[in-house]
Amino acid sequence: MFNFIRNKKDNEINVNISNKNVVRVILIILISYVILLALRKSFYPIKLIIISIFLTLAINNPVHRLSNLMPGRLKGNRVFGTVTSLIIVLALLSIFIASIVPPLVKQTSNFIKVAPGLVQDLHNQNSSIGRVINHYHLVGTVDNISSHLASRINSFSGKSFSTITDVTSSIFAVVSVLVLTFMMLIEGPKWLKFAHNLLDERRQRIAARISNEMYDVIKGYVNGQVLMAAIAAVIIVIPLFILNVSYPIALMVIVFICALIPLVGHTLGAVIITTVALFNSPLIALIVLAYYILYMQIEAYVIQPKIQSSKTNLTPLMVFASLLIGLSLDGLIGGLMAIPIAGCLKVLIEEYLRTHGYASQVKSVETKD
Repeated sequence: MFNFIRNKKDNEINVNISNKNVVRVILIILISYVILLALRKSFYPIKLIIISIFLTLAINNPVHRLSNLMPGRLKGNRVFGTVTSLIIVLALLSIFIASIVPPLVKQTSNFIKVAPGLVQDLHNQNSSIGRVINHYHLVGTVDNISSHLASRINSFSGKSFSTITDVTSSIFAVVSVLVLTFMMLIEGPKWLKFAHNLLDERRQRIAARISNEMYDVIKGYVNGQVLMAAIAAVIIVIPLFILNVSYPIALMVIVFICALIPLVGHTLGAVIITTVALFNSPLIALIVLAYYILYMQIEAYVIQPKIQSSKTNLTPLMVFASLLIGLSLDGLIGGLMAIPIAGCLKVLIEEYLRTHGYASQVKSVETKD
């Protein structure tokens, strides 16, 4: 590739590079640039594919059990089990949308209707709120808030098109993930068997061990999150019924979905629940918020360590560090996939250490964990 010529007289080294090598380097740079550009452009569909893979691994076991429970000739039919599972998921999604959209639209329209009356009460000196505002000289602040609220309401129609576009994009993403998951559930075992047959006997055993451990990590993480989300939804809905907060069943579903998101899910759920409780009274909203914060502490220090320690093989430091990295890379989706990805990387590192003679060190670390 390179020709080195040493000049003994002048003590110099001349390097000759052929035109062929220059062309090769330029082609490598151009191909690398095209590949990186293509990966950047296709980042969104790649993310959907990765989400579909994790979702497939998470619900593969329920689909397998459901297909084995089918009667007669349908028993063991994976296609029919997958279709049945997809219908159940779509039914649950439809129930959630039907339970949350009407209350959201109704309360938003009610707020827009009563907003002018609230502004008038704030300026009315005969009302208790108006007397407090005048006493503490908050008229200017109230006027700024009123003008800001009016501009928001007036610009609502102007932003409706972008909102519809965002909703359409979200619906397309959900449908794409469901279709990809459906296809992976049906074709996944065939592709795994094909890849398994390409390896020799020794590598087949190693690949089977790695894939089984990764599958256990992902399944354990998903089962643990679903279990904690169900516990949170059941416990949080109790004060909503007692305090007569509007739409408690819909709020319970929201708590369940938010609790599936690690680290920030409960914060999002608390904001939504407290905002809805504000429509009843500030005191009820404060009670609900305090109750939610109390449960978050109990879950963080009592429920989550017991569940996740038995479901995944990650230390608290690994969990927290992976969540920080995932959230910084891709927001909520990154945080949602961070723990299973970290668990899979841990499996790969441990397998590498075992195959290179460090089995005793890996075993001692697992014993300490």
